[in-house]
Amino acid sequence: MTDDGTAATAAATGTLGYEQARDELIEVVRRLEAGGTTLEESLALWERGEELAKVCRHWLEGARARLDAALARPQDGTDEG
Repeated sequence: MTDDGTAATAAATGTLGYEQARDELIEVVRRLEAGGTTLEESLALWERGEELAKVCRHWLEGARARLDAALARPQDGTDEG
């Protein structure tokens, strides 16, 4: 049960690259730890942080899958070193 604003935020977050999402997540955490925000602002920051964490997790899982696939390929017997 999300409202249109949350759905729009989730859709916009999906277009972020890993580094962008990570950097924004760091800033969200910094702001939450600093305090001084209203409850409403804190909740909005928390929700944004959750979305950003999902984006980062998606990128990292994709990277892990690519590494696993590369490691699973049989070696062709040539030395590259």
